[in-house]
Amino acid sequence: MAALIKAANAKIRSNPVSNYLLSTHFWGPASNFGIPVAAILDTQKSPELISGQMTGALVVYAFTFMRYSLAVTPKNYLLFACHFTNAGAQLTQGYRYMNYHYWGGKDKAVPAAVPAVPSA
Repeated sequence: MAALIKAANAKIRSNPVSNYLLSTHFWGPASNFGIPVAAILDTQKSPELISGQMTGALVVYAFTFMRYSLAVTPKNYLLFACHFTNAGAQLTQGYRYMNYHYWGGKDKAVPAAVPAVPSA
């Protein structure tokens, strides 16, 4: 049975495409794409829901692993693309957070949310 498994593994690994698709160089970034996808979808939500600390941590995380993805051998361009997308999405969220909490966005949003009282 072990020989059969070894033979099947050798057959799969002999094809460069299937070897790549079965490696952590593919599945790590593929599963990690959930973070930037969630951040992109969150751009449609209210900026009052954004955590400034978490957004800052995710920006540092994205830039750190962008660098890491090019430092490993072989270079992992899929991981780089994932973290590049994440950095862009998190920087967008960071801008929305700063705009809402520190640059007057909250003041502009409050009057728009209050309904006008009809005059009697």
